[in-house]
Amino acid sequence: MTTPVPSLADASRAIAAGTLSPVELTEQALARIAALDPSLHAFIEVTAPRARTAAQAAEAEIKAGRRRGPLHGIPYALKDIYDAAGLRTTCHSRQMLQNMADTDAETTARLEAAGMVLLGKLSTHEFARGGPTDELAFPNAKNPWDVTRFAGGSSSGSGTAVASGMVAMAMGSDTGGSIRLPASYCGIVGLKATYGRISRRGVFPLSFTLDHAGPLARTVEDCALTTQVLAGHDPLDPGSADEPVPDYMAQIDAGIAGLVIGRARAFDIESGVDAETMTALDAACEVLRGLGATIIDVTLPARARTDAVTQAVLLAEGFAIHADWLRRTPELYGRVTRERLMMGAFVSGADYVQAQRLRRVLIAEMDAVFARCDAVLCAGTPSAAPLLSEVDEGPFRKSHPITSTFNATGHPAIALPCGFGANGMPLSLSFAAGSFHEALLFRVAHAYERAAGWWEQRPPLAV
Repeated sequence: MTTPVPSLADASRAIAAGTLSPVELTEQALARIAALDPSLHAFIEVTAPRARTAAQAAEAEIKAGRRRGPLHGIPYALKDIYDAAGLRTTCHSRQMLQNMADTDAETTARLEAAGMVLLGKLSTHEFARGGPTDELAFPNAKNPWDVTRFAGGSSSGSGTAVASGMVAMAMGSDTGGSIRLPASYCGIVGLKATYGRISRRGVFPLSFTLDHAGPLARTVEDCALTTQVLAGHDPLDPGSADEPVPDYMAQIDAGIAGLVIGRARAFDIESGVDAETMTALDAACEVLRGLGATIIDVTLPARARTDAVTQAVLLAEGFAIHADWLRRTPELYGRVTRERLMMGAFVSGADYVQAQRLRRVLIAEMDAVFARCDAVLCAGTPSAAPLLSEVDEGPFRKSHPITSTFNATGHPAIALPCGFGANGMPLSLSFAAGSFHEALLFRVAHAYERAAGWWEQRPPLAV
């Protein structure tokens, strides 16, 4: 029987102590993938020979006293919209089955420079836009807690791979919640950093001004360690911010006594959050109070306005990226992807400009919220993972992801477990903070995570 890989932070400590080798850890991960992936379909491609070579090199460097840092020798995987030199980037689409990457994405390059070991490329929803049941060239990833339920989109392979213990950290992307939704539905942690904090160069775009790159992992600490490597200015990414990067681990254990957490209850009600999730969020507030935080009520920008901005921008920018293929080879898309992308043809230039103008207003409104509190607590999803048969795969969703509010405003947000529903599926909450305050976000989320203990639960997988 295979065992799940340890968290990134635990693996890092064990490698540093000499009780775990990168080669052993890589073989453990590959064995786990071989046992589980035939039924979970997290991976599009497993790069076992490359991983073994990298693990052997990392082990030799570490033994020689040349450890590069806390990520050295730890396996990871990439959502298949990230370039890795010498591997295909297919975006889970027939449009790009022969697309071979010549260079690494900036994020890939940073993880490789840190000494991580690439295990392969992960399933996604086609071009990070389609649905979980589209008939595509590769199977769609399954939720490891219950394969009949939604694993989240579009970084579904990343969520599945981490939650099932195939890998400690996987990279995802987040345009309207596609890091935080799989994290929520799969019972793990996902970070959408501030817009511009992490480079997106070499990551196939869906929306130039909404896209974010970031990690999914077992714990908040894992995400902080990864973000330390990923964060920083990239002059070749037009959206990259030239902001200093703090030490994310320096205050992660400082606790939250004296901090003010804003509870966005009206936002959750407006978003249709169910009673089970609201109860879990109320319980989380009690945990935070017990840790010394003050909880106040806050009002976030109205969902109707943030949804309007997000959809107008996403539709217009997505269509601009795909217009040529939509005209020449529309049949190569899955139905859901094609219909959702084609809707962007109906967004006028005036609509797009007005959406970007309103966006500035919403950012200012959100900044005003963070002037009153250190972080905001809200739901990340309205409920536990729905059945696949219940997922809305229409061209225009009847309801848009709660998470997209923080894509519209660009503020950092993190999703993490906060309990389990009556059906045994994970429940999740989100913390958000002011722009470029990821260190504070990690501090708050880590304090709650350790006090609540939900992160220790794993899917009851039979291997």
